[in-house]
Amino acid sequence: MQIIGIFVFHYPVMFAFDDNKASDVIKIRREVVFLMFSGVFLGSLTMLNILGISRFLDLSFTIFGTTVPFKLAVGVLAYPITFLCTDFISELFGKRRANLVVWIGLVLNIWVLFIIWLGGVLPPHPEMDPATGLPIMGSEGRVFFEIRLLTFGATTASMVAYLTAQFVDVRIFHFLKKLTKGKHLWIRNNGSTLISQLIDSIAVILITHYYAHALPITDGESISQQLMVYILSGYIFKLTVALLDTIPFYIGTHLLSKYLAIDTASGEVP
Repeated sequence: MQIIGIFVFHYPVMFAFDDNKASDVIKIRREVVFLMFSGVFLGSLTMLNILGISRFLDLSFTIFGTTVPFKLAVGVLAYPITFLCTDFISELFGKRRANLVVWIGLVLNIWVLFIIWLGGVLPPHPEMDPATGLPIMGSEGRVFFEIRLLTFGATTASMVAYLTAQFVDVRIFHFLKKLTKGKHLWIRNNGSTLISQLIDSIAVILITHYYAHALPITDGESISQQLMVYILSGYIFKLTVALLDTIPFYIGTHLLSKYLAIDTASGEVP
């Protein structure tokens, strides 16, 4: 409750609209759209951290007889949508609301970690295999403890990378918006995502490997090359999705700015 109180009183402009500027219908529309983007963002973020590194996809392909390695953690599939949501929130509702959602995402994932931790310490306590730190094969609850182990490692790495990348994304987005005077939407959408996704891809792979030791590394092969494959695979996937969502972002911003009676070029928070 104290955290919520800090948010409400520190950001009063985000929870009230000027009656002279917007009708009651517009107010409701704005809050519904904001909640929609926030819900998709927070749901996707939580899902990707729980799924995280529970499975790695091998999407390697061959070009002119040369095999190009392309490996992704399953959690990466939902990640690009989080940046699209914060871009929409930044464009329509301003930097303060975008930063607020990022902080709530952090608190939410700490809550998820707490519940997963609590579920592991409450009875009954299964017999553990010292070699794996998991219940012995065939024990009831082994699947939970496997998820618990992977989630702790993935979420720790993801949260450090997530906070850094999301705040960089929001800051660069608004820097480019100010630089272009509210024009050239594609520049701030792709420019902010291009840089923030690179930071995220590098950070999450390095932390997952060196801190959580949770990447499937093949013995006898160069670790640096394997890490580079994971970094480039994740970055290329995220960047490709970011480029593909440029048109939907343009169309969505154009339609929503009219629907919500927001002048996105002015930079004013509704």
